[in-house]
Amino acid sequence: MRDKKVLFLTQAAVIAALYCVLTIFVNAFNLANGAIQVRISEALCVLPFFTPAAVPGVIIGCFLSNILTACALPDIIFGTLATALAAVATYKLKDHRFLCTLPPVISNMLIIPLVLKYAYHLEGTVPFFMITVGAGEVISCVVLGSLLISALIPVSKYIFRPAEDVA
Repeated sequence: MRDKKVLFLTQAAVIAALYCVLTIFVNAFNLANGAIQVRISEALCVLPFFTPAAVPGVIIGCFLSNILTACALPDIIFGTLATALAAVATYKLKDHRFLCTLPPVISNMLIIPLVLKYAYHLEGTVPFFMITVGAGEVISCVVLGSLLISALIPVSKYIFRPAEDVA
């Protein structure tokens, strides 16, 4: 039982750390936040396809990344909420390889444009931000996320092995 908990916490922590590192990296190119954003770290939102530990991993990673990249408080709260909804929905769709890439796109496309408009007071309309955020999420989650799933499937039994296999 203890080994299962340790494995779960370790996987979640590694995913959170990867999310933070990738977000901070793309933030150097001004792509982590704003009207046009391609957070490559969002590709990790497909990891609940492999392990339930990815759910808290991406949520904590998003929360910490939003703090570390100096996001506004509404973005920290609602951006993390969007990721939480996406992570849970992705886990629920774990039996559907393509469909599990869509919850992050949908949740971010619906929530983040409101944050951009009302927390950051950016010029533009909410529908315009839905398009720009949605496009970035499609690149991150559907394209890069699908590539990540394809790359990890052959090695997933080693990376995301069941806790019963832990000695």
